[in-house]
Amino acid sequence: MTDGESNGFAPAAWVHAGGVLSLDRPRVMAIVNVTPDSFFDGGQLHDGASPRLSAILEHARRCVRHGADLLDVGGESTRPGAEPVAPEQEQARVVPAIEAMRADPELRSIPISIDTRRASVAAAAVAAGASIVNDVSGLADPQMPALVARTGAGLVIGHLRGEPRTMQREVRFAHVLREITDELATSVELALAAGVERPRILVDPGIGFGKTAEQSAALVAASGWLRQATGCPVLIGASRKSFLRAIVGDPEQPASRRLAGSLAAALVAVERGASVLRVHDVGDTVQALTVARSIQRAFEVLAEDVSPPREAMH
Repeated sequence: MTDGESNGFAPAAWVHAGGVLSLDRPRVMAIVNVTPDSFFDGGQLHDGASPRLSAILEHARRCVRHGADLLDVGGESTRPGAEPVAPEQEQARVVPAIEAMRADPELRSIPISIDTRRASVAAAAVAAGASIVNDVSGLADPQMPALVARTGAGLVIGHLRGEPRTMQREVRFAHVLREITDELATSVELALAAGVERPRILVDPGIGFGKTAEQSAALVAASGWLRQATGCPVLIGASRKSFLRAIVGDPEQPASRRLAGSLAAALVAVERGASVLRVHDVGDTVQALTVARSIQRAFEVLAEDVSPPREAMH
């Protein structure tokens, strides 16, 4: 269930500015929100005036110790209804955090991703030590593809119509899978035309970004579809998002009570072909993946020399 071959895809690798990350097993990207207003952990790493560098380093180290393969640093909340942040303010949040991580012996070799919609912020973050750009907007900034190509950064192309402030007001899809696939494929072609190499690109269907709860749920399981259509590995970010409370029928469920739903979504995403999971809860996610993989491997070993049940042969 949790390696590159068991979900139907040959193992691949993600090339980024700092090296190569094998995708022979699902990778866990830890969320590092240097923001005062993110929907789940806003304010934990930013006091409203400046980054809390000691807290950022403590959080990042804990994520790595719990099994994170990457650290995704963001300085602008992209929750539904969020107000945009000025590029200068966003840069002032993320650059000191990335520099501090790069100077820390325990974090020095861990790939860092910059979660931003703006090429100017991405450029500053890469200069500070980030090696991947995670753009939830699908390359809305026309300067982003060239910046990624010039720096050799890895790239996550997310799907988003509009902007976070207004994306949930009018959600309109005639065929959500087809339209998102086509729009992601167009963004991939835009990146390739700018000189970004395909092995550097992952795609992300944008769970909760301008989608209904039902559409978001479907997209968690769409990795195989998206990978086949775009030719790129898939990142799924479902952690703690509001569609999970809609699934369980509890409209008042706070983000703090969505761990079980997040883990269920993570396991389904990997079963369906996701290569990277972007999560808040690193240790719990890694444990869930480890247990799922061990269960499957244990059965495979026991079943090697046993004929299948008669019913299964028909």
